[in-house]
Amino acid sequence: MLRGATQGRGRLALVSGAVASGKTTLLNTFAEQAIESGALLLEATGSRAERDLPFGIIRKIFDNGAMPSDVRSEVTALLDGNGLESTAAGRMHVMSQISSVLLRMVDDRTLVVLVDDVHCGDDQSLQFLLHLARRVRQAKVLIVLTESPRLRQEQFTFHAELLRQPNCVRVRLHMLTEAGVAEALSGSLSATVAARLAPECHRVSGGNPMLLRALLEDWRTVGEHGEAQQRPAPGEAFAHAVLGCLHRGEPEVLEVARGVAVLGDARSPRLLGQLLDLSVNTVQQGVQDLHQCAILEHNAFRDEVARTAVLDATPATARDALHARAARLLHADGASALDVARQLVCARQDAERWTVPVLREAAEFALVEEELEFALRCLEHAHHACGPGPERTALKARLVSIAWRTGPAAAESHLPELLADAERGRLAPRDVAPITSYLVWSGRLDAAADAVAALARSAGTNDDPAMTAAVSASAQWLTMLSPPLRDRLPTVGTGVTAATGAPRDMAYLAYAHAAATMSAALTEGQADRAVIEAERVLQRHHLSDSTLQPLVVALLALVLAGRLDLALSWCERLLGECSARRVPTWQALLSAVRAEIALRQGDLQVAAHQARSAMSRISVQGWGVGIGLLLSTLIQAETGMGHYDEAMALLEQPLPDELFQTLPGLLYLRARGRCHLATGRYHAALGDFTAAGELMDAWRMDMPLLTPWRVDAAETWLALGDPKRARALAEEQLRLGPEDPRLRGALLVVLARTDELKRRVPRLKEAVEILEGGDDRIQLAIALGELGRAYRSLGDFNRGRVFVRKAWHVAKTCGADPLCRELMPRHADAGEFAAAAAQPGQGAEQQRDVEALTEAEVRIAVLAAHGNTNREIASKLFVTVSTVEQHLTRIYRKLNVKRRRDLPAKLSDSSLTGTV
Repeated sequence: MLRGATQGRGRLALVSGAVASGKTTLLNTFAEQAIESGALLLEATGSRAERDLPFGIIRKIFDNGAMPSDVRSEVTALLDGNGLESTAAGRMHVMSQISSVLLRMVDDRTLVVLVDDVHCGDDQSLQFLLHLARRVRQAKVLIVLTESPRLRQEQFTFHAELLRQPNCVRVRLHMLTEAGVAEALSGSLSATVAARLAPECHRVSGGNPMLLRALLEDWRTVGEHGEAQQRPAPGEAFAHAVLGCLHRGEPEVLEVARGVAVLGDARSPRLLGQLLDLSVNTVQQGVQDLHQCAILEHNAFRDEVARTAVLDATPATARDALHARAARLLHADGASALDVARQLVCARQDAERWTVPVLREAAEFALVEEELEFALRCLEHAHHACGPGPERTALKARLVSIAWRTGPAAAESHLPELLADAERGRLAPRDVAPITSYLVWSGRLDAAADAVAALARSAGTNDDPAMTAAVSASAQWLTMLSPPLRDRLPTVGTGVTAATGAPRDMAYLAYAHAAATMSAALTEGQADRAVIEAERVLQRHHLSDSTLQPLVVALLALVLAGRLDLALSWCERLLGECSARRVPTWQALLSAVRAEIALRQGDLQVAAHQARSAMSRISVQGWGVGIGLLLSTLIQAETGMGHYDEAMALLEQPLPDELFQTLPGLLYLRARGRCHLATGRYHAALGDFTAAGELMDAWRMDMPLLTPWRVDAAETWLALGDPKRARALAEEQLRLGPEDPRLRGALLVVLARTDELKRRVPRLKEAVEILEGGDDRIQLAIALGELGRAYRSLGDFNRGRVFVRKAWHVAKTCGADPLCRELMPRHADAGEFAAAAAQPGQGAEQQRDVEALTEAEVRIAVLAAHGNTNREIASKLFVTVSTVEQHLTRIYRKLNVKRRRDLPAKLSDSSLTGTV
C-alpha cells in the first residue's frame, strides 16, 4: 500500500481489532517503515477524554515536528477562524482548505497519516478524515486508521462511508493461534522452549499479545529467582496487563469485568445488569468485548489471577458493596446457600439478620465439600449477625466443633464465651456433652463441672427432660474422665433413663453410653459387658464432630477389655472413613488409639509410628489432657525398642496441670515409671508407680487394667533387690482377682521370680500358657525367657535354650531390642544364636519341616513370624486374604504348630535367607 501511494495512487487502510489485539504495535511498526522510506509521517491518537474537543485529532496531526512551520501556522489559523462556527457549508469550506494545504505537501514526498484509536475521535475530526479520504485517490497519500470493533452510534456513518471508498482496505486483527503464540515466543526463546511453552501460554493468554508478553515476563522473573519453571504461571505482570486491557476499553467494560469477577461468571446478563445497574444490552456488549480481548472464555475469566487482579483493583468500599448486593440478588433469585454465602463472606460487612440461616446452611454444605475454612467463616459471620441468646450460642457451639477438626487449639479462643453461655443456661441439650468434653480436653475441669451443675439447676427449673438427659450424660462423662469431680457433679440418674421422652438421636447418648462402657471395662468381672456395650456404641453412632470422643473411648474400652482384635478392626475402619477428609483431629485421636493397640500387641515399631503420626497432626499444646494417652504410648514404645534418649526427651514435654486429675494422667505416670525402670532410675520409677496407686486410692477406685501399679512396683522392688516387698505387692494384686490374661501372666512372672527354684517353673509354665492365648507378645517373650532361665538353673540346658530362643524370636518380631540383648548369649550374635539354639536332633527335624514348605508358603510363614497380620501379608504379596489363610493352614500342618506365635521357633534365620 505504501508503494502504491508513492506512485500516486492514494490508499486508505482501516485496521480493526479488539483491545490489545496488536493494532498499536502494527501501527508503530509501519510508522518506522514509512520513516525509513522517506515519507512524511503525521501521527495522532484518539482519546476518550478528548472526544468532545472539536478537531482534536486534526490539531494533533498538524502539531507535529515534521510539519513545516508555515503549513502548521496556516492550518492553525484556519482551525481558529470563525468558519468552523458558521454553517455546515462554512465548515466544509474550511476542511477543504485544510485538505488542500495537506495535498500541496505531497508533490515531493509521500504523505502518511496514521491515526490510532480513531473510534475515540471527535465528530469534526472524523468528518475531516472522511473528507480527506475522498480526495487522496490520485495523490501520494496513505491513511491508516485503527479502530475498535465496537462503534458508537454516530460512528456508523463514518465507518460505512469509509469502507465505500474504492481505495479503502479493511484489515481485521484476531488473537494469536497456538501456532502464532509459538512463533511469537520464538523471537526471544529457542524453538524447543517456544514449542514447549506455547500450549500453556495460549491457554492462559488466549492469544492476546499484551497478555502473552506479560506472561513471558512473569516466567522469566521467576526463572531469575532460581525456581524451576516447567510451565508459565501468571503473576504480577500478567495482572497489570489484564487491568491495562480493561482500562483501554470502553468504561462499561471495566464495570462488567468487575461484575463478572464478583459473580464468578457472566452466564446471566440479567443478573449482571441488576448488579451493575446497567441495561442487558450494555452488559452483553461488555461481555462480548471481554471475550474478544481473550480475558473471558466461556463466560468466565481464563485464569484466577485475572479475576483476583480485577477484584483487588476495585476500591474496597465498592467491592464490598458489590458483594453485598450480589448476595441479596442471588438470594432473591433462589441461588444455593453456598453461592449466597460466598458473597456475604466476601462483602466484609456486618451481616443482616436474614443471612443467619443462609450462612448456617452454607457452612454444612461447605463441610461436605471439605471447605473447612469457608465453613468457619460462614459461622463466624452468622454468629456476629445474631444477638445474644440460644441461637447465637448454638452457632458458637457449632463453630467450636468444626474448629476442633483442624486442631483443639483452634477452638480454644471460643471456649470462654461458650462457658459463660453454659452457666447462663443457654446451651441446647445436643451441645452440652460435646462442649463439656471440649472443656475437659482443654483442662478446664472445674469450669466444666460448674457449667454442668448450672445446667442441671436450669433443667430442674424448666422441667426439660432432654436437658436433664444431656446433663446426666455430661456428668457421667466428666466422672469417667476425671474421677475427682464425682462429688462436685449433680446426681440426675443415668443419661439413658433420663432421656425418656427426649429425641433418641441426641449426641449426649453417645457420651452416656461411652462413659458407661469405659466404666465397665475398668471394673473387675465386667469385661464381656464392656465389649458388648463398646460395639453397641461403635455400631450405633457414625463418626462426626459430636461423636468422635465417645467412639475413641469405646475403642479404648475394647482395648482394656482385652479385645484388641475388635479394637483394631474398628479403629482401622474409622481411620479409613476419615483418611480422605481434612480432619486432622479425628485422624490424630484415632492414630493415638491405633498406637495403643499396637503397643499392647507388642508391635513397638507400629506403636511408635502411629503415635508420631498422631503427634504431627495436632500441636503438642493442642493435645490438652489427651497428651497423657499419646505420650504414654510413645514413651513405652521408644523405651521398649531401647531408644532411651528419645524416651527421655519425651519426658521433657510440658504437661497440663490438670492431667493428673484424669485417667490419661495415670497412663502417663505408668509410662514415665517404665522409662525410669528401664534406665536404672529405680526410685524415680517407684515414685511414679506409687503415685498412681495413691491417686486411685484417693479416687476410691482400683483400676489395674488401666495402670497395674502393683505389678510395676513389684518389678521395681525386684530391681532394687527386695523380693519380699515385690512378692507382697504381687500377692495383693493376685488376691484382688485379676481375670485379664495379660495382667495375670505378668503377675505370675513376678511371683515366679520371688519363688524358690523348684516352684518357679510351674508358675512360669502357667504364665506362658495364659499369655500364649493373649495378644501381648512382649510379655510372652519375658515369660518364655524366664522359663528358659529357670530350666537352665535346674540343669535342663537343652530345654532352657529352646525357650530362650523362642523368647528371643518373639522379642525380635516386636522390635524389643533391649529384651533381645538380655536374652542373647553374651558372645553370640543374632544369627549364631538362632542357628545354634535348637537341640541337635530337633534342629535337623525342624530343617526338614521348613524344606517341606513351598516357596510361596515360606514367604507367608516368614511374614507371619515377623508379626504381620493376614491383611498386611496379602497386601505385601499381592494376593487375597483368603489365599493367605489357606496357606497358613497348610503351613501349620507341615510345621506341626497350632498358632502363628509358634512360627519363630520353627523358622531360624538360616532357613529364611533369600526367601523374602
